[in-house]
Amino acid sequence: MVFTLQRYIFRETFKVFVLAAVALTLVLSLGSILRPVQEYGAGPRQVVHLMGYSLPITLTFVLPMAALFATSLVYGRFASDNELDACRASGISLLTLVYPGLALAIMVATANLILSFHVVPAFVHRAEKSLKADAKQILFRNIQRRGYYKVPPDERYFIYADYANPQDNMLSGVVVTEVKNLEIKRIVTAEKAKIRFIPHERFNDVQITAYKAYQMDPDGDMASAEWVPITAEFGSLLGDNIKFKKIDEMKRIGIDPMRFYPVAKLAREAYAQFTVELLAQDITTKKDGDPNNRNSFYKLHSGQKLIELTADECTVRDEKKVELSGEVAVLEYDAASRRLLRTLRTTRAFLHIEGDELAPTLTMEMFNPMWQRADGSQGLSGREIIRGLIVPRAITERFETTDVLKVIHPDSTDIALQNSSSTKLKALQNKLHKRIKRTFAEIKAELHTRLVFGIGCVTLTMIGVGLGIILKGGHLLSAFGASSLPAAALIVCIMTGKNLTKNPSARAGSGIVLMWTGLVLLSVLAAAMYRKLLKN
Repeated sequence: MVFTLQRYIFRETFKVFVLAAVALTLVLSLGSILRPVQEYGAGPRQVVHLMGYSLPITLTFVLPMAALFATSLVYGRFASDNELDACRASGISLLTLVYPGLALAIMVATANLILSFHVVPAFVHRAEKSLKADAKQILFRNIQRRGYYKVPPDERYFIYADYANPQDNMLSGVVVTEVKNLEIKRIVTAEKAKIRFIPHERFNDVQITAYKAYQMDPDGDMASAEWVPITAEFGSLLGDNIKFKKIDEMKRIGIDPMRFYPVAKLAREAYAQFTVELLAQDITTKKDGDPNNRNSFYKLHSGQKLIELTADECTVRDEKKVELSGEVAVLEYDAASRRLLRTLRTTRAFLHIEGDELAPTLTMEMFNPMWQRADGSQGLSGREIIRGLIVPRAITERFETTDVLKVIHPDSTDIALQNSSSTKLKALQNKLHKRIKRTFAEIKAELHTRLVFGIGCVTLTMIGVGLGIILKGGHLLSAFGASSLPAAALIVCIMTGKNLTKNPSARAGSGIVLMWTGLVLLSVLAAAMYRKLLKN
C-alpha cells in the first residue's frame, strides 16, 4: 500500500514536472538563439540547429525550476485536499510520503551535474562547428541584408560592400576598415574583392583579396596596388569560454594554458612582437658593424628571391612592424642564380609579420622607391611589396624550447634583447600573465559553481515539498512563489562567489566559501523546516 501511494505521488509530481520543463524550455530556447540570429545573421537551418544545440544549456536551468514548481504544487494540493492527514492518520509517516519528492530531487541533481559537466560543453562545441561551417553564408547574408559585416569575435575588421555574390565568393564596391582600440589603422578600398575561408582547428581565417585597391594608413600615406591581401581571424562566435569546457578540458588547460584559445592568442601576439624586436636588434647590430662594408647588409630570402638591405635607422613599431628610415637600400637577387635583379632606394620602408605568429613570414613594404634594374633601366614606383621572406635562423634558433610561454617570459626576453623589452611587448606580457591567472581562477570558480548548483537542486526541491505542505491553506502557487526566494538566494550566492573567485583583488578562496556557505544555510533551513513538520 505504501509503495502504491509513493508511486501515485511520484507519477503526479513527474507529470507536472515534465509539462513545466517543456513549457519553460520552449520559452527559454527561443530567447537563447536571439543573439546569434541578430548579431551573426544565422539562417533558418542554422536557427533549427542552434535550438537543438542550446537545449542542454536551457535544461540546466529549467530542470531545477520545474522540479521546484512540481513538488510545491503537487504536495500543496496533496496537503490541502487532506490526503496527507488521511495518510498520517493511517500510520504512514511524513518522511515516507516525502520519498517521491526526494527521488525527483536526486534525479534532477544527477541530470544537472551530467548536463553541466559533460553534455553542455559537447553541444556548445557542436554549435560552434555548425556556425563556423556556415561562416561564408553568415558573412554574405549580413552584407546582403545590412551592407556590412563585423568579423567576430573582436570585430577588428569591418567589411562594407555594395553588392555580394556568394556563388562566386565576390564582393563589389568594397571598403575594408581595420580598427584597434577605437583607432582606424588602415582603410582599403577596391572595385572587387574575393573572399576565402581557411579553416583551422580552433578558428577560421578570412582571406580578403582586394583587386585594384587603394590603401590609406593612419600617417596619411596612400598607395595603390593591383591586389592587396587582408587576412582576418574569424574566431569563436559563441565565445571560447571556460564555462563551456568539459572537466577534462579544464584539467588540461590547468596544466598547459596554451590549450585555451584566448591565452594562446595573446601568447602568439607576444611571440610575434618579440620576434619583431629581435629582428630589429639584429638589423641594427649588422648595420653598426661596418656601414661601408657589404657584410653590413642584412640578408633575407624567400623561395625565389634573396634580398640584402641596409638603412640609417631601424626602429620597432606597434602592430608587429620594423620601420626602416633614412637612406634605405635594398638589393634584390634571384635566389637560384644569385644574379642581381634590381636595386631599390627609398627613405621609408617596413618589415612586418604575416601569417601564423608562431611560424611567421616577413613582408617588406617600400614607399615611393627609386629602382634600377641590372640592365641600367630606372624608374620610380608608388609602392613595392616583397612577400614570403623567411625569418632568419639567427632569431628562431635562439630558442631551445618549444614552450612558447617560456620563450616570451620577461626573464627570457630581457636576456635576449640588449636594450630591454619595448613598452608594447611588456604590455602584452603583462596582459598574458593576467589572462593566465584569470583563467586559473575561472576554472576554479566554474568547477565549484557547477557542484554547488547541482547539489543545491536536492535542497531546493525538498524546500518546495516542505513549503507546499506548510502553505496548504493558501493559493496553489503561493508555495512555489515562497520557495523561489531560497532559490534566488542560492543563485545570488553562487554568482557573487563566482565573481569574487575571478576577481584578482578579492581574498583567495572567499568566493568559494560564499558559494558553499549559501548551500549550507539553505540546507539548515530545509532541516529546520522538516523538523517542524515532524513535530506537528
